[in-house]
Amino acid sequence: MVRRLLVTRPDLAFSVSLTTREPRPDEVEGRDYRFVSDAEFAGMIEGEGFLEWAEVFGERYGTPAAPVEAARAAGRDVLLELDVQGARAVRDRVPDAILIFLQPPSEEELARRLRARGTEEGPALERRLAEARREMAEAAWFDHVVVNDRVDEAAAEVLAIMDG
Repeated sequence: MVRRLLVTRPDLAFSVSLTTREPRPDEVEGRDYRFVSDAEFAGMIEGEGFLEWAEVFGERYGTPAAPVEAARAAGRDVLLELDVQGARAVRDRVPDAILIFLQPPSEEELARRLRARGTEEGPALERRLAEARREMAEAAWFDHVVVNDRVDEAAAEVLAIMDG
């Protein structure tokens, strides 16, 4: 979804999150995440360098504040890819942010997509699905909910919200 939005709207600034987890086989440093050590991440927390950060499934993820602030100061829209916890923090720090919840078409489809990704199985997959159910229950407080059934249609809907 993010790649589709960026291809369609190259003027968008995309905030690349930092994480302490290892990269997945198809992930590219600097495109998908910046993969950093626990010490580097802790230094960013200490220096108040994050717009938001959280620990998720034993790993830390965060949005560096400086690139977001610089893009906004330049008048650019900034795209963040966050979980519900991160979205709450952004809502507190950036009250004019437009929060869009991307919802899977069904829980069954979400489970199929996660299995196809091949990064979790067994108890880890069940834990991820339970977290997804918890997050879907919080969709109502977002400004918009977009069902991510077909990527092209969902991307068009997100862009229409952004342009509205």
